[in-house]
Amino acid sequence: MKTRVSRILAPLAAFAVAASLAACNNSDEPSSSGSGTVTVWMYPVIGDPQTGPAYWSQIEKDFEAANSGTDLKIEQQPWTERDQKLATAFSGGKGPDIVVLNPDQIPQYVKNGSLAPVDKVMDPVKSNFLPGALSSLTVDGKIYAAPIYHTATTTIYNKTLLDKAGITTPPQTWDEIKAAAPKLKAAGVATLDYSASPSATMNLNFYPLLWQAGGSVFSEDGKKAVFNEAPGVEALTFLTNLYNEGAIPKSALTNSNLIADAALGKQQVAMGFTNSLADAKTVATTWGAGNVVIGLPLKGKKQVGFGLPGGLGVNAASKNIAGAEKFLSFMIEPKQVVSLGTASGFLSPRTDAKVPAKDAEAAKFADALQYAFPGEPNPAARQVNALLAVEMQAALTGKKTPQQALDDAAKQANDLLSRQR
Repeated sequence: MKTRVSRILAPLAAFAVAASLAACNNSDEPSSSGSGTVTVWMYPVIGDPQTGPAYWSQIEKDFEAANSGTDLKIEQQPWTERDQKLATAFSGGKGPDIVVLNPDQIPQYVKNGSLAPVDKVMDPVKSNFLPGALSSLTVDGKIYAAPIYHTATTTIYNKTLLDKAGITTPPQTWDEIKAAAPKLKAAGVATLDYSASPSATMNLNFYPLLWQAGGSVFSEDGKKAVFNEAPGVEALTFLTNLYNEGAIPKSALTNSNLIADAALGKQQVAMGFTNSLADAKTVATTWGAGNVVIGLPLKGKKQVGFGLPGGLGVNAASKNIAGAEKFLSFMIEPKQVVSLGTASGFLSPRTDAKVPAKDAEAAKFADALQYAFPGEPNPAARQVNALLAVEMQAALTGKKTPQQALDDAAKQANDLLSRQR
C-alpha cells in the first residue's frame, strides 16, 4: 500500500486542484484484471477525526491483502464544496475511480455520462438489500451506486418541557401536535422546531410532511412538479397554522439544520421531527440524557421519515473499472457493512446484516429505519429545493397563502423541468 488515508485540510488553489484531479487516474491504459491503482474519494461518514482515518487505513490493508496486485488509495475529502469539486473532476474526465454519493446526486451525473452502472456488482446480492436503498440509487432501471450505509431520522422530544405542559404522551401524529400546541404555549414554549432557512434541505423540513400527507415532489415520470396539489397544500397549511399560533418559533425563518444552534437545542421548543442520532447525542449533553425521548416518525395520512443510503459510485472515465468493482464488492459484504456502521453510527442497508445498537437511543433509530424514505431523486432536485425555500418563507410570513406559494414554486419548477427534457 503506497498511500495512506489523507484529510484535505483547506481549499486548494485552482492549479493544485487540477493537478490532483489529473493524478487520480494516472494510468493511460485500462485495466481489465483489476490490478493497478484504485482511488476512492471518501467523505467524513465517520465523524470522529481520529476514528475515520484509522478505519479507512485498515480497510486499505484488508482489501489489498485480499486482492493482490491492487493498490487502494482512499483519500478523505471534506464535505465543503463537495459538489463543485466532483463536478469539475467529472467534467474533465478525471477524478477518482470511486466516490461516495447520495441519491440526489446521481441523476445529474448519470445524465451527463459521468457514472458507470454497478449492476454487475449488485445483481447477485440485490435480494439482501433494503428495496428503498436500491431504488433510490437507480436511474432508468440501472443501479449507479452500491449502498454501504443508511441513515434514518425521527422525532425527538424534550421530556422536561412536555412535563411542564402536563403532556405525558409525546405527540406522534399531526392531530396530537395540534392538540399539544396550546398546552405548550401556556407553559411558555413552542411545540415543533422547523428549519426554513434557504440553506436547509427540504428533505429535512417540508418534504417529510408532504410525504406524510400522501403527496410527492415530482410526478411519477419526474417531468412535472406536483407538490402544489392537495397534499402539499395540506402540509404547508399545517405548518403555517402552527407558525401563526406560535407553536413553531419565529427563529424557524433562519434556522438551519444544526440542532445546537436551533430552538430545539436551546430548550425553547418541545420537539423536532427530522432528527438524527447525532442530534439526540448532542442535546443529551445539555438537556440531560433522561430528558431525551426518541419516538417514531410522525404520522399524517402516512407514517414516513427521511433516511437515505450512501453508496459507492464508479467514475465512467475510470481506467480500472474492474478494480473499482472489486472494491465495491468488498465494501458491501456483511462484515464491512457492519464494521462501517459500528464506526460511523449509521445503519445497515442490508436486511441480513444488522449493525449492533450501542445503546437504547441507537436502537430507537434502528426501529425508525422501516419508515425511512430516501426522497425523490431528480436532476433538478437541488434547484427545486432553492425555489421552494423562497416560497416557504413567503407562506410562513403571510405574504402568500400556502396554495399561492406552492403554485408559484411549481410554475418555476415546471419551467426548469421543461428546459431539461
